[in-house]
Amino acid sequence: MSAMITMGADGTLHVPDDPVIPFIQGDGTGIDIWPAARSVLDAAAARHGRTIAWKEVLAGQRAYDETGDWLPQETVAAFREHLIGIKGPLTTPVGGGIRSLNVALRQVLDLYVCLRPVRWFQGVPSPVKHPEKVDMVIFRENTEDIYAGLEVEQGTPEAKRLIELLLDEMGWKIRPDSGVGIKPVSVTGSKRLVRAAIAYAVERGRRSVTLVHKGNIMKYTEGAFRNWGYELTREEFADVAVGWDDCGGDPGDRVLVKDAIADITLQQVLTRPDDFDVIATTNLNGDYLSDAVAAQVGGIGIAPGGNINYVTGHGIFEATHGTAPKYAGQDKVNPGSVLLSGVLMFEHLGWTDAAADIVRALEATIAERIVTYDFARLMDDATEVKCSEFAAAIVDRL
Repeated sequence: MSAMITMGADGTLHVPDDPVIPFIQGDGTGIDIWPAARSVLDAAAARHGRTIAWKEVLAGQRAYDETGDWLPQETVAAFREHLIGIKGPLTTPVGGGIRSLNVALRQVLDLYVCLRPVRWFQGVPSPVKHPEKVDMVIFRENTEDIYAGLEVEQGTPEAKRLIELLLDEMGWKIRPDSGVGIKPVSVTGSKRLVRAAIAYAVERGRRSVTLVHKGNIMKYTEGAFRNWGYELTREEFADVAVGWDDCGGDPGDRVLVKDAIADITLQQVLTRPDDFDVIATTNLNGDYLSDAVAAQVGGIGIAPGGNINYVTGHGIFEATHGTAPKYAGQDKVNPGSVLLSGVLMFEHLGWTDAAADIVRALEATIAERIVTYDFARLMDDATEVKCSEFAAAIVDRL
């Protein structure tokens, strides 16, 4: 009989050896990458006497086709009840239609951290000379900024009223043919994000946390994010972390908290990647930065992601790429993103032994140049295999 993952009164997850974990297969190539990733996750868990009772739930195109609802309430309820889940890519139309289902899940469960670790795996093709210097963990705020969905469409009565209100009340002159969005950045949202980043850095022996912002222009949103991050460091972490201005850049044995402007950060993660360790940033900056850094180590095809509420214990781990529908059902694409998201999930559950096994076996497979087409076309003397065959090769090396 499988058991539930629970959140203890001590603020830690209590994980049985046979937990129920909901999953969304995903749209498009989800039909290929999820079974492949699952086979590796199951094999790695079994090596350590554990089993997962996978519980399928629906979202996206398949949910709409079967139920008429893009995000059924039963799916939300399952993630809420079981705390931890995993998902493949979901359909999101551009420029209209439904809003992002990924964003909706993050907001309805208040998954305020988007956790994106980015590192290089030996043998993975890279466009930079020293991909081994890339070892960053990005904490992206997940619930506010322009992703809050507070926007009105150009030409609508709502846009007209908002533009007139802003002119009358604030003296802000906005072109009447504009769409308008609101960018909320709160003390609450900023501090809990930075709190999670610093705690992670302390627990994992990381050396620094960089607050990335565009506060030189957006002084009362992103500039405030920066200021609140330093304030939190002094208030809650003074014994284990210290801000740059409070130590002159010499933190001793404490974690150094520093900040950087977003645009220069996008340059420096290329030119000086070893200057960055843990990064804490606002929602849109985090979106850009996560994909830009991932490009240095093989692309988002193998980039993992997790959406986490460290207070309630909820977490949904996900493939970070799109659905690539033209490849769906071809058993072709790289399952690395959803697989490594599963590794991230295992680490979150405390199954670090199984997680390490998968990483080791993945590296061994790539080192032998057994890869899917996306890597094979960039490597000499590679053996190109199908998605399912790549997963089987990883299982063989567990």
